[in-house]
Amino acid sequence: MAAIELPLTLSDSGWIGSNSWRMNVFLYGAFWHPLLDDSLAPLYSSQKVLMFMTHAFLHGGAVHFVMNSVVLLALGKGVATYLGVGKTTFLLALSAISGAVAFGLLSTANGPMIGASGAVFGLLGVWQAWDFRQRRKLNQSVRPVLGGILGVALVNLVLFVALSGTLAWEAHLGGWIAGWTAAWTFASQRKGT
Repeated sequence: MAAIELPLTLSDSGWIGSNSWRMNVFLYGAFWHPLLDDSLAPLYSSQKVLMFMTHAFLHGGAVHFVMNSVVLLALGKGVATYLGVGKTTFLLALSAISGAVAFGLLSTANGPMIGASGAVFGLLGVWQAWDFRQRRKLNQSVRPVLGGILGVALVNLVLFVALSGTLAWEAHLGGWIAGWTAAWTFASQRKGT
C-alpha cells in the first residue's frame, strides 16, 4: 500500500508526475459499482474480478492511508501472533473481498470505492468475536462486546454523516462480518493447535 500511496501523494503535491495519477490508478484498481451491471465498460478483461481485491491497496490520500495502516499494523500484529501469518493474510484478503461484496450488494454509489477498511474491520470483527467467545466461556457478561459493536456502528454513522455520505460503511460491514465469522471457523484456534 505504501509503494502505491507514496508516489500518488507526491504527484498530488506536484513533486513528481501529474496530479491525474491518483484518478488514473482509481480507474484501473478501485471498486466500481457500475462495472457490476455493465453500465460502465471495464478497462481490461479481468477488472470486474480483480477490483474486489485491488481496491484495498488504494487510498484517497496520505491521511486515509495512515489511518488504515496504523490500525492494520496494530490489530494485525496481535492477530498474527494468535493465528500465524498465513491465516492472518487469508483473513485480510477475505475481509477486503467481503467488504467489496457487501459494497456491491448494498451500495448504489457510482464513484470509486477504495481503501483497506474492509480488512481493518475484519480484524476488528475477529477480535470482538474472540472476546465474545472468551466471555461466554468464562461465564462473564458479553455487554462490553455488544457495547463495542454498537460503538463501532455509531462511529460509522457519525462519519457517514460528517463525510457527506462518502464513507463506504457497506465495506466496513462486510469486512466485519467476515472477521466475526472467521473467529468461529478457520480463525478459532491458535497456530499450532
